Amino acid sequence: MSRYLFGLGRLVARRRWWVLAVWVVLLAGAIGFAVGTGGKTTDNFTVPGTESQDAVSLLQQRMPAFSGAKMQVVFATPGMAEVTDSQPNAQIEQVLAGFKGLPQVAAVVDPFQAKAVSPDQRVALGSVQFSVPAGEVTEETLDEVDRIAEPARDAGLEVEFSGAVYPGFTAEVPETPEIFGIAAAFVILLITFGAVVAAGLPIVTALIGVGIGLTGILGVASFVDVPAAATSLALMLGLSCGIDYALFILSRHRHNIVLGIPAAESIPLAVGTAGSSVVFAAVTVIIALCGLSVAGIPFLTVMGLTAAGAVLVAMLVALTLLPALLGFAGGTVARFISPPLHPGRPEEVARIAAHEPERTVGHAWGRFVTRFRIPLLVLGIAVLVVSAAPVTRIHLGLPSGESQPESSTAHKAYELVSRSFGPGFNGPLLVVTDLSRATSPDAAQTVMSRLRQEPNVAAVQPAGASDGLLLIQVVPKTGPDDTATADLVTRLRDDRAGIVNGTAATYLIGGTTAANIDTSSRLADALPVFLAVVVGLALVLLTIAFRTVLVPLSSIVGFILSVFAALGAQVAVFQWGWGATLFDVTKAQTLSFLPIIILAIIFGLSSDYQIFVVSRIKEERSRTPNAIASVQNGVAQSARVVTAAALIMFAVFVAFTTVDNPVVKPLAFTLAIGVLLDAFIVRLTLVPAVMALIGNRMWYHPRWFARYVPDLDIEGAELEHRYIQGTEAEVRQAVTE
Repeated sequence: MSRYLFGLGRLVARRRWWVLAVWVVLLAGAIGFAVGTGGKTTDNFTVPGTESQDAVSLLQQRMPAFSGAKMQVVFATPGMAEVTDSQPNAQIEQVLAGFKGLPQVAAVVDPFQAKAVSPDQRVALGSVQFSVPAGEVTEETLDEVDRIAEPARDAGLEVEFSGAVYPGFTAEVPETPEIFGIAAAFVILLITFGAVVAAGLPIVTALIGVGIGLTGILGVASFVDVPAAATSLALMLGLSCGIDYALFILSRHRHNIVLGIPAAESIPLAVGTAGSSVVFAAVTVIIALCGLSVAGIPFLTVMGLTAAGAVLVAMLVALTLLPALLGFAGGTVARFISPPLHPGRPEEVARIAAHEPERTVGHAWGRFVTRFRIPLLVLGIAVLVVSAAPVTRIHLGLPSGESQPESSTAHKAYELVSRSFGPGFNGPLLVVTDLSRATSPDAAQTVMSRLRQEPNVAAVQPAGASDGLLLIQVVPKTGPDDTATADLVTRLRDDRAGIVNGTAATYLIGGTTAANIDTSSRLADALPVFLAVVVGLALVLLTIAFRTVLVPLSSIVGFILSVFAALGAQVAVFQWGWGATLFDVTKAQTLSFLPIIILAIIFGLSSDYQIFVVSRIKEERSRTPNAIASVQNGVAQSARVVTAAALIMFAVFVAFTTVDNPVVKPLAFTLAIGVLLDAFIVRLTLVPAVMALIGNRMWYHPRWFARYVPDLDIEGAELEHRYIQGTEAEVRQAVTE
């Protein structure tokens, strides 16, 4: 692989103007595609094959007006006033009358007619039934909902919204995290390289890649449903991977420059060596993200594919645009800054790393790890196991009003309803009952009577009827995120025969709460399968990469430890509320799709760091048979760049934890912790310690490996050896042979 990438690097460096022009055209085309198609993300999720989705399909066929999203409207009076007083009553009726005239509104439930008034007469609970799914309710309609409620608020009445859709339910992710992440990355790169041009190039190339990736996703969103969280995930991965991939190639190029290799020769050599690792690392991330389709859930598949697309663009930019820009930059990548407090220090550090690596901090760390390998193994594994312990208490679910920020209208509505009516009124179940073949006129009353007798049921009432269908609203005593509510849904489905016995009626359990429960169940069932696929994939890919058995096994064990430790930290903070004030977290259940996404991404990123660290150790082993020395030298050559890459990833992910979004915040937090643990504890500590402990036996492989497992030379050792030992003509011959 390295010789082909060498040829690619030499070609793009020589044809840099053409390469730059192509990427500028691609960026302009992607922007034009997004603007021309007018694509927008949506939160219109479906989970085929579940009972809740079957209920939606039945409603779409026979009661289309009730197949759409539902919004709850909570009215609360200030002080000692009651909602039944003349003035609050008139204001509520005026608001509800305004809702009835809005487009996409199929029905409005008056709380006074439905007797949905709290016992203290201070809170009234109404609802709005839309004729379309949540993702299709227009912003104009939701803006009008908010505008109609404003006069009542001005008069002192509290009006809050919750449900599947409401004003502000799709909060836009601000640009602040991107700016913070980019600024932090630039500072880290400036410290790493000690040169402004070298620090700026990865930022420029990553931004171009992100621009193409995001605008392409928005363009695609006009043809398929793309969840809003997909753009945030693609942005985080595209930005962090784009900077990291460029960092790995640029650091190798700058190292060559400091050694005295001319820029024209160093660029293809850097692409041929570090570029091989970049390709392999990016491919593992892409395959893992595409593997999210194993769950069989469309919105999760789309999230995986769009994020994989962003990573693919980042890889292509690093392999082509970056070498072209390096051709323009020439020797300026080694034009060092001179800090006032330490003049000449950046250049001194770079030259020591190139000519005397045994004097670097990385080599000192390698010596420390190899000397104290057994205590570090025990301590590192203990830290990861303790961090992973909370995973045993993980509770999966999807965001509800309870998990929204406390300042949001959905959270305020949730609290008002819970205190005044009971938590179950925040997530009623919808029993879609087919009475078309009922043998008795009392069938509906019989079914509702039996539903009332079920444990954990607070209320049962009709919610609409048409074309032989009766909608029955079943209100649990527990909230939508409570495990008892999920147990109720399961029991109502298991007891179906007894509940409809003698009536010839049939029913399906649907509604937002049931749909969330079905989605969480589907994801939980898919998690072991996906983990097996990921572990199997890691074994195959890393075996091909290193042509040995023990290296892949150590990588897999480290990956499992780091990913479960990251999930454990997420459970402790977001479920249990440890440090909730510090992280500005609202306690809630773990997102049902978070573990499977974290498994995919951490697998890819851990493979990245494994490849960059172990490939340098393998490269050093080709120079010396001493296992300890090869580990120390390999860590010395990789520690600085892997540290910078991990800190950049960490900074980008941490920046997104400031977003008040119940999907983005826990995802970014878990990724940040996962990257930190995997890079510093697993890849730079445990893996070198294991390799030092096992010694040369770490590289054992059966004889048949040489025949059946290809040697991809991902570390580029053969190419680099040919260059150092031979001439440019020999390198050219190696590329073409």
